[in-house]
Amino acid sequence: MSLVVVATMFPKPEFRDEVIATLEDVIARVHAEDAGCEVYSLNEGRDRLVMIEKWASQEDLQAHSVSPAFMALTAALEGKMATDMDVQILQPHPAGTPGQGQV
Repeated sequence: MSLVVVATMFPKPEFRDEVIATLEDVIARVHAEDAGCEVYSLNEGRDRLVMIEKWASQEDLQAHSVSPAFMALTAALEGKMATDMDVQILQPHPAGTPGQGQV
């Protein structure tokens, strides 16, 4: 079963553009390198950045958490966040039409 990850980040204002650039680089790497990645998407709010991810399996998500791209991301974000990242790992609950009812 697929897993959805919602990772919310609050970058320090002076690092917001740098964090976004880092995420853009990592997104390209994850799309190219990490097996089982179905969605890895950056979304912007006024004071936060939210990654919406979908992984084909728990094993794929675990492999991502130790992948070179993810390791590069965590190193690059060091000291640039106002708070710890909030990461939620969720199981999709299908409802409605398949294309609209779940990520």
